[in-house]
Amino acid sequence: MKKSERKKASYVERINRVLDAIYRDLTQPMKLQDLAVVADLSPFHFHRVFQAMIGETPADFIKRLRLERSLHLMAHGKQKSLTAVALDCGFSCSSDFTRSFKKRYGVAPSKFDLKAWQTNHGNEISSATESSPFQLQRPLPRSNPDQFRVNIRKLPARTVAYIRVDDPYHGDAVVKAAERLVKWAEARQLADGQWLGYQFENPKVTALEDCRYFVAVEVEQRFEPTDEVGKYRFPEMLVAEVAMKGDIYREIRLFQWLYGSWLPRSKYVPADQPSFEVWNGRPFEHGLQHFELSIHLPIR
Repeated sequence: MKKSERKKASYVERINRVLDAIYRDLTQPMKLQDLAVVADLSPFHFHRVFQAMIGETPADFIKRLRLERSLHLMAHGKQKSLTAVALDCGFSCSSDFTRSFKKRYGVAPSKFDLKAWQTNHGNEISSATESSPFQLQRPLPRSNPDQFRVNIRKLPARTVAYIRVDDPYHGDAVVKAAERLVKWAEARQLADGQWLGYQFENPKVTALEDCRYFVAVEVEQRFEPTDEVGKYRFPEMLVAEVAMKGDIYREIRLFQWLYGSWLPRSKYVPADQPSFEVWNGRPFEHGLQHFELSIHLPIR
């Protein structure tokens, strides 16, 4: 590896650690100096490196995640008050939340048309996938013709090795990242662990170019991150599990049913963890047009 490549890999590893700290709990105060310590950089250099690699300042990135989290809670939070939503998303008070929300979305949260926003993003996802390797081209019904069934499970805490993929809905970056992580895991005899795919952003409320997908494999705790391969520790959690076999069309329909039909009728609300794919075997083992996996939705 050339010196310039090693330097870039080192920065990826540093920023991965910062992103993990941010995603782990958005309700906590996050000062620039503290995040710089996580990255092992001076505050000045950390700010510049983060903005160059992520495309936003740390403060803007955190605020965007909190606002997108608020949209998620407004959609699935069982009639939470806006004050409760604000506090659950890390805002110090409802007035700060309302001011930030209006600045980003143009209206106060009480007047925001969430359904229209979700519809627009759904159309964007469909358009993006038409030119992807997965070739989604059919309309997506809202019913449950496949008779998906939910199994409630309690999962133990676990550690994963991952590669982060920026802008995963365009091109084949996810497939290539999976190939690299499989090769990395095979070299360390870790490829027989459980393979996962997850993202903290919800593509129905986050611009697709701002979404980040994580290809991951469960590993032992002693694993140390290096270069582009990061390390994340998931806590013990309760999940709604749905198994499926089929194409990308069926998987997206599963997500629509799980969030749009099952969740509102259940006694649960989403937990502060990302939903994720649990592959049967390795990622894309059955090709790009047929998947065999389960979807896990963390709940509480």
